Amino acid sequence: MRIAIASDHAGFVQKDPLAEYLRSQGHEVVDMGPATDERCDYPDFADKVARAVARGDVERGVLICGTGLGIAMAADKVPGVRATPIQTVEFAQLAREHNDANVIGLSGRFVSLEDNEKILDAFLTTEFGGGRHTGRVEKIMREDDPGFAGVPADFGI
Repeated sequence: MRIAIASDHAGFVQKDPLAEYLRSQGHEVVDMGPATDERCDYPDFADKVARAVARGDVERGVLICGTGLGIAMAADKVPGVRATPIQTVEFAQLAREHNDANVIGLSGRFVSLEDNEKILDAFLTTEFGGGRHTGRVEKIMREDDPGFAGVPADFGI
């Protein structure tokens, strides 16, 4: 699988080891920065990876910041991307199986390298379940359509 990876300064310490781990598993890894651990803004690197995923240049994206939260939130703003922060193997499996997540936000400060490797294994090997989840993912993706006016305020009331 072709995978883009990037971080901010807080996730930098895990970026290269995770990239190497992915390569050792037979994946092609595209490092989208940063080149050093100097302070930087995670939205810039989230955007680079998310757009590569949205264009189809890579199949999945891996982002690392201090918590995995902000970097995933930024990536998820790019149309065509389903990014989520993940801190457990089980959540990685569910994000793929139920939501067809294509970008993952990892915590470089609160989750160990070894645990992030296990999370990546689950994220990269779990298939989308389809079935009842397909319509829900379609509803998630309708938010990318500027013509979608939103669910009516009185829906379900």
